[in-house]
Amino acid sequence: MQDNFSALTAIINERYSCRAYLKKQVADQDIKDIVELACRAPTWCNAQPWGLIVTKGQETKRFGKMLSKTATSQKMEPDFVWPTQYSGAFQERRRECGYQLYEALGIAKDDREKRDSQMMANFRFFDAPHVAIITTEAELGPYGAMDTAGFISLFTIAAKAKGVDTVAQASVTGFAPAVRKYFDIPNNRLIQTAIAFGYGKFDHPANSFRTNKAVLSDVLRIIK
Repeated sequence: MQDNFSALTAIINERYSCRAYLKKQVADQDIKDIVELACRAPTWCNAQPWGLIVTKGQETKRFGKMLSKTATSQKMEPDFVWPTQYSGAFQERRRECGYQLYEALGIAKDDREKRDSQMMANFRFFDAPHVAIITTEAELGPYGAMDTAGFISLFTIAAKAKGVDTVAQASVTGFAPAVRKYFDIPNNRLIQTAIAFGYGKFDHPANSFRTNKAVLSDVLRIIK
């Protein structure tokens, strides 16, 4: 059992948010294996509310072209309300992540043009060969969203176990109406997140840093 825990720990520690990809496609069977394993995520009453659409090849590029155009011409309308604010430790972690990325890419804090250009990379999925659009069932509300979040986490871990890199993207779901129309997604399915995935460019500056994680004392209380 300890060997199992060690193996899982290694996979989770290797996973990171990948923001630069090779052109190499992930084999269909590997995608199916990843999704099948992610579907083992526990859910309330075994509801399993998630669904996903995965693009590959030219379809990823077509979708990215549409989304990039939308991002420059429309306001965001996510299915889920954005956080009202980030404060305290949450804001510090958010800022640190942004600073690490810009520093790795050599983008100065006051270089608005390059920052905007990097932001737009979200909408072409950082040139990943695939993107998964993850949806959840509207009538299940927050509990369905929580269950689907478990699927999302397990997807990224299962992908890493296959040697596939990922990055979850809330930015894509900011344009939910355009995504819904493009893929003909019914209104009862809420667009929860997107996951860009493929094989990472390990020598790219955007993949050269790792975010810090909260220490155990920040999140754990054991009461005896």
